[in-house]
Amino acid sequence: MKQSKLFTVAITFTLLSAMLVGCAGPTTTPTSASRLAFSTNRDGNDEIYVMDTDGSNPTNLTNSPATDQCPAWSPDGSKIAFNSHSNGNMEIYVMDADGSNLTNLSNKPGWDLSPAWSPDGSKIAFSSSRDDNFEAYGMDADGSNSTNLTNNPAYDDIPAWSPNGSKIAFNSDRDGNWEIYVMDADGSNQSNLTNSPAYDGPGTMFDPLELAWSPDGSKIAFISRRDGNREIYVMDTDGSNPTNLTNSPATDQCPAWSPDGSKIAFVSSRDGNREIYVMDADGSNLTNLTNNPAVDDFPAWSPDGSKIAFISSRDDNWEIYVMDADGSNPTNLTNNPADDSWPAWAP
Repeated sequence: MKQSKLFTVAITFTLLSAMLVGCAGPTTTPTSASRLAFSTNRDGNDEIYVMDTDGSNPTNLTNSPATDQCPAWSPDGSKIAFNSHSNGNMEIYVMDADGSNLTNLSNKPGWDLSPAWSPDGSKIAFSSSRDDNFEAYGMDADGSNSTNLTNNPAYDDIPAWSPNGSKIAFNSDRDGNWEIYVMDADGSNQSNLTNSPAYDGPGTMFDPLELAWSPDGSKIAFISRRDGNREIYVMDTDGSNPTNLTNSPATDQCPAWSPDGSKIAFVSSRDGNREIYVMDADGSNLTNLTNNPAVDDFPAWSPDGSKIAFISSRDDNWEIYVMDADGSNPTNLTNNPADDSWPAWAP
C-alpha cells in the first residue's frame, strides 16, 4: 500500500514539476540583495539560473540534461542547494553561487526534495521518500550525518526551520488529516500544534511550503480548511491563539511574511483568478497588489522588504516579475518564451 501511494505521489510530482511543486518556500535575510536565482526550461529542460535583480545577466548555473529545480540560497549567499534528477531520481545537490563545485548531498535511492538551510548554514533539512513514505530529514551542509527526523509511518511534509534554528515545523497526516507539527531540530519533542479535525496543511503533497514562521519566531502562518475553504491562519508557536486572518469564501494560500514581520503577502482567488495580496500581520489593510486578469502566484519578498518577486502567466507563459511592495511598478524580469519559475532572492 505504501509503494502504491508513493508511486502516485511520484507521478503527481512529475506532472506538476513545471508548476514549482516540491519546493520549500523561499527564505530571505534582511540584507541587501543583488541577484535572483530561478528555475527555467529555456534550454529544453529545467535548469537553475541566476540573474541580477533588474533581470540582466541571466546565467545558467547547472547546464545539465537533467531536471534541476527549486534553488535555495545558503544564509551567507555563497551556495545554492537545489533538487536534481541527474541520477534518475530526485536528489539534493549543492553548488557554489557561480555554479562551481557541484556536489550530490543526498545520493540515496528514493526522492529527496525541498532543501531548507538552517539559519546558521550548518545543516539542511529536506523531505525524503527513502523509507517508502515521505519523512523530514536533516543532514550537515556537506551531506554527512543524514538523519530521519520524523521517523513515522505517516507522511511528513516539507520542513521549515524556526528563525533561531532550534525548531522545525512540518505538516503531517499521522492523525488521519493534515496537521501542523513542530519538533526540536534533532527530531525530538514532536508536538501537534493545530490538533483540529479540519485539514491544516498543503493542497497536495507537493505544494510549495504552506506554513511560515514569522521573522521573530513568535508566530506561524498556515493554511486551514476549518472554515470550509482554504484560509490563512496565524497561531503562536505553541499552537495557541489560532486566528483566521483572511476570512473569505475564496481560496487563500502561500503566506509569506515581510522581512520585518509587519505584513503577510499571499495568493487569493477572491477576484476569480489567482492574485497576489498583502495584509498587515493582524489581517487588516487587505490589498490586491497585482490586480491583473492573468494568474499571479508565489510571492517572495526581497531581503530589504522593498520588493516582491512573483510568477505570472500574463504573457501566456510563466515569467518572473518584480514589483514594489505596494504593488506599483510591476516589471517582467525574464521576458522569455520559456517557463521561468521559483524566484529566490540572494541574501
